[in-house]
Amino acid sequence: MAAVSVVRRFVSLSVPRARLVGTQQQQHRTAVSTTTGAVLPKPKKTAFGLVRIMMVVAPFLYVGTLISKNFAALLEEHDIFVPEDDDDDD
Repeated sequence: MAAVSVVRRFVSLSVPRARLVGTQQQQHRTAVSTTTGAVLPKPKKTAFGLVRIMMVVAPFLYVGTLISKNFAALLEEHDIFVPEDDDDDD
């Protein structure tokens, strides 16, 4: 029973509240307008250039490479996976 009340409270907080105008319900979103109804100016766009993308991708790619290299060495050390040395000279 307590779980139902928690879910109802969560849903009531996440759904935008509607204000009554006469007998109709009208949604009021403050993200695009002020309380008086004026439209807000466009938000600033943050340029997400190639340099910023590389600053995020490069470290994670490097860390992933280190993790996989160390894990492959661990597997080979414990003889779980040892690559065969087959020469496929066709």
